[in-house]
Amino acid sequence: MASIKERLAKDGTKRYTVDIRLKGQHSQRATFKRLTDARKYVQDTESAIREGRYFKTTQARKHTFSDLIDRYIAEVLPFKPKQAAKQKMQLEWWREKLGVYVLADITPALIVQYRNELLSGITYRHTQRSPATVVRYMAALSHAYSIAVNEWQWIEDTPMRKVKKPSESRGRVRFLDENERKNLLEECENSPNKLLYICIVLSLSTGMRQGELMNLKWCDVFLNENYLILHETKNGERRRITLSGLGLQLLKNHSKLRRIDTPLLFPSPIKPNQAINLRKAFSNALDNAQIENFHWHDLRHCTASYLAMNGASLAEIAEILGHKTLSMVKRYSHLSESHVSNVVAAMNHKIFEGGI
Repeated sequence: MASIKERLAKDGTKRYTVDIRLKGQHSQRATFKRLTDARKYVQDTESAIREGRYFKTTQARKHTFSDLIDRYIAEVLPFKPKQAAKQKMQLEWWREKLGVYVLADITPALIVQYRNELLSGITYRHTQRSPATVVRYMAALSHAYSIAVNEWQWIEDTPMRKVKKPSESRGRVRFLDENERKNLLEECENSPNKLLYICIVLSLSTGMRQGELMNLKWCDVFLNENYLILHETKNGERRRITLSGLGLQLLKNHSKLRRIDTPLLFPSPIKPNQAINLRKAFSNALDNAQIENFHWHDLRHCTASYLAMNGASLAEIAEILGHKTLSMVKRYSHLSESHVSNVVAAMNHKIFEGGI
């Protein structure tokens, strides 16, 4: 598999050329001034082959893990503005652990070691890091490796293929029951912050994310046609939001009082070009309504849950919430069981009693 040939250079000194041949791959060649270096290269390469960490390109031995992360942060993250800050933090964590290794020496087992360290780690909130968070760390690293394989050709394959992701929870489904919803809306309506009520009503009636709602501009709102357009969404696609009922009426009233010094619907009273911060007002309303274990994002779960309980299909819920696939809305399927039962009953009635 490996051979060492001695030859003379032009200056008369000896050189030792190593040829390593692997079945089904191109041969690898390297030249050394000392025989001991040539033998060590053969030994290291054969060991890497046995351990499954051999890459046929020499680039994998030239570049360190730090090189990969630095180049990815510099060249790729600028094109991912929404995820850039968080993914940079995640990738820097990996670089701190693996930065000194050359890419050829990073094995799936080594990544597993630090995946487990992530899983057992404690966050700044003094809680154990969740499997979902670890999956995000791994996704950031996996994409960096994919770029190194496909575009930079630094390595032949990514070790992430053999690293199992932690199992995530089925997803949180916390929605307000009728009494909780009534109490929360009353507290929001009576809140000293006059924008809290309309924002909560719009969140419940449309399923918009907090960031989508707070970044709304008047130029994207079409009250006469009862809809608005979201240009900046999590999945990167524009989404049309239907306005109706109380939310539409409140927004029409709000439009009569719009500020002329900002394009935002819900600007900060101090910095008009920034969205208002409703965190404290929302927290106070929850406390006054005696509602526990509830976050702003759960308003979105409320919308999905109410849609399911009122007969909306999973496809319709996904379209309203802006999900590209049905996987994110399957958590609400149990809430639409009565609707499904009615559909099945109607089908059975037609085929066995009334005819199709």
